[in-house]
Amino acid sequence: MDTTFDPKRFEKRLYKKWTDNKYFSAKVNKEKKPFTIMMPPPNITGQLHIGHALTMTVQDSIVRYKRMKGYETLWLPGTDHASIATEVKIIDKLTEEGVTKEELGRDGFLKRAFEWKAQYGGRIVEQLKYLGSSCDWDRLAFTMDDNLSRAVKETFVRYYEKGWIYHGARIINQCPGCKTAISDAEVEYETEEGFFWHIRYPEENGGEGVVVATTRPETLLGDMAVAVHPTDKRYASLVGKRLVLPLTDRTIPVVADEYVDSSFGTGAVKITPAHDPNDFEVGLRHNLEIMRVMDDSGHMNELAGKYAGMDRYEARKAMVADLEALGLLVKIEPHTHNVGHCHRCHSAIEPIVSKQWFVKMKELAQPAIDVVKSRELRYIPKRFEKNYLYWMENIRDWCISRQLWWGHRIPVFYCDDCGGEFVSRDDLKVCPTCGKPVRQDEDVLDTWFSSALWPFSTLGWPDKTPDLEYFYPTDVLVTAYDIITFWVARMIYSGLEFMGEKPFKDVLIHGLVRDELGRKLSKSLGNGIDPLEVIDKVGADVLRISLVSGVSAGGDIKYSDKKQEGYRNFMNKIWNASRFVLMNAEGVDILPIEKVKLTLADKWIITRLNSAISDVTKYMERYEVGLAANRIYDFVWSEFCDWYVELSKVSLYSSDEKKRQATLSVLTRVLRDILKLAHPIIPFITAEIYDSLPEEVRDAEDVMISDYPSAKALKNRRVDARKMEAIMDAIKRVRAIRAEMGVKPSRRTSIYLKPSDIIGKRTKEAGEYLVKLASGSDFAVVTDKPSDCATVVTALGEIYLPLGELVDYEKEIARLGGELKTARDELARAQGKLANEKFVSKAPKALVDAEKEKVEKYSERIALLEDKIAEMQKASAN
Repeated sequence: MDTTFDPKRFEKRLYKKWTDNKYFSAKVNKEKKPFTIMMPPPNITGQLHIGHALTMTVQDSIVRYKRMKGYETLWLPGTDHASIATEVKIIDKLTEEGVTKEELGRDGFLKRAFEWKAQYGGRIVEQLKYLGSSCDWDRLAFTMDDNLSRAVKETFVRYYEKGWIYHGARIINQCPGCKTAISDAEVEYETEEGFFWHIRYPEENGGEGVVVATTRPETLLGDMAVAVHPTDKRYASLVGKRLVLPLTDRTIPVVADEYVDSSFGTGAVKITPAHDPNDFEVGLRHNLEIMRVMDDSGHMNELAGKYAGMDRYEARKAMVADLEALGLLVKIEPHTHNVGHCHRCHSAIEPIVSKQWFVKMKELAQPAIDVVKSRELRYIPKRFEKNYLYWMENIRDWCISRQLWWGHRIPVFYCDDCGGEFVSRDDLKVCPTCGKPVRQDEDVLDTWFSSALWPFSTLGWPDKTPDLEYFYPTDVLVTAYDIITFWVARMIYSGLEFMGEKPFKDVLIHGLVRDELGRKLSKSLGNGIDPLEVIDKVGADVLRISLVSGVSAGGDIKYSDKKQEGYRNFMNKIWNASRFVLMNAEGVDILPIEKVKLTLADKWIITRLNSAISDVTKYMERYEVGLAANRIYDFVWSEFCDWYVELSKVSLYSSDEKKRQATLSVLTRVLRDILKLAHPIIPFITAEIYDSLPEEVRDAEDVMISDYPSAKALKNRRVDARKMEAIMDAIKRVRAIRAEMGVKPSRRTSIYLKPSDIIGKRTKEAGEYLVKLASGSDFAVVTDKPSDCATVVTALGEIYLPLGELVDYEKEIARLGGELKTARDELARAQGKLANEKFVSKAPKALVDAEKEKVEKYSERIALLEDKIAEMQKASAN
């Protein structure tokens, strides 16, 4: 092993070894139970960010653990074509070249898109390898691969044949920035400060009419009615009459509809069927016309009269000014409300009526609700079921068409000659009815339409393949909570619909990575973290364990340079302890533990190792990777390195060769099991050290294909472990009293022990450990306390330390005298308060009780200090 931990020397070499030897590959193996995870496919536009690093570390840790537990483990990787995000990137590139996508034409644009994908789409895949991801790269999938595209067409056709896909005019979420429709799941709501504009709509016959309040006055030009509640007496006489629509020469009716809340605003609501989902429904009930006054980019269209061509916000300003000039603007009042924004470009969403393709959701949603309510499919933690069920129980039909070119084109064909419309699994060139040429629908499908099929389309569906039979359903989906509605829900109902079975047994939700102040990481805040830079600086293992350690499922992760530095130190600790073990083991025959005589320390570490294995295994079975990492850290740092490695030096540096050989057998075996235990979380350092273990200790050609350690493999030595724990407690207590007395570690002293029953016949061994780790010069067993000694009472027995060897009497008496004066002053202060009748009668009881406790505390402290000083004075006089 190298003298220092330097991950750059071995990470790439080890990863190449793993991939060359096909350690990540999975195949149908009836002799083994399968374990399957589908990687949430990152966008081809993406670069590895800290969120990817977290979710991939959690998945890889689980996969490596299950592989070592003997499962046929498949972690299937892939990338998503990401329609909107990718098209925006390509258009930006074309704009730099001075070319529009329309000038290229659809075929030319798609050619450029696939070239862009070839150049940049594999970038994130290579970056995932730096992290140590043990995916089956031979199965790398892309959502627009031929077999996955065939699955998309099959899905569309089956939905259509069941009557669950329809083409119709509905209110959709139009993103003016991306210039396409988006689904409800892609809308993020933000609280914004806005206004209510109160506008008067006069009666046609010259009456006052009604005042309506609106947050979107620019949609006024599309109003088709004003609605009031049927029981609202204020407006009963107006129902059925007509009002003048401001800024136009049109009149609109007053209708009665129970949708209206009489207590909100003025109780009169403008109805704009083309620009509001609720108004659309009111319009259907009252047979109102639909008049759309805005285009897909958020500009007023030709029906907007003099406002045509204006941006929606520019039009709002102009219309409000005109209303005010006409005397129809009654008032403006501040109003806080939720505004939907596109989750990609963050433009404010414009609800607009549009002819789009939709999937009916009622029939699909119910089985997906039932499978979670019955706990057949579990969310971990369970609290995330609430968000999922609320979404599914209130789900609306899914708008699946997008006004883009990059993506899966909708498999619908039109014949302009005979008017035929055909949905087909195959690309049609001529009309099946009249034989004339057909044209395909221009729109593409929502990206999530193909991603919803990911757990089974990647295994060969719609064909019945051996892979599909063996690896489906998958075992666990690991993802962040922010895409439950985008993706998780859609995979669940798709799997139930097409496979007749849930797509995974568990959904493991992790939180988001935040800085140490709890803020979301972002470039704008200056707290962004580039995982590739971290890997280059400190190695992948440090990044991995820093991200997951101590975090329970569903919790957000706080990441900081301090935490990163702490785990860099942990790697150094493992590395240096391993070098110590291997240097001492060099040239020594390592025997099986069962064939050697063990020391108390050896028996103790075996018991503690078994406890750690049991705990870590329990956590990993529950997918609690963060708690497993914490338990490994505590065991390795505190029990193995700080205690056992130091305790082992008693044997290693003794003249008893058999004792030395026995301890080396334990040291190497425990080190090996530590490497196996920690490998799923920190794979590189554990594999590098494992390769350096003595041949007789290694049990596989690589740690990642070795068996995970079992607590049953080594017999617990609990009785002897308790003896060792009594010795360790004694060492800690001796260290504590030395520290209290200000004794330097280099100053050694005799140690006398009056043993208790716990140690039995092992007093000599106890003495060796005390001398080595408690700064002893020599050790003796006594039956009575020697004179002039400090006493330390422990479970091991009473320990006596000669005061003359520990301290300078004059300095110690002076130090204790200073403490005695402070204690007497504090006692006098507390007694003075309690002697004050006003304080005792008027102060809160808690304060009075606190002063009484001080009197008791300082009285005891004074007595103790006086005894110590007297003891010191007596000892110094002898």
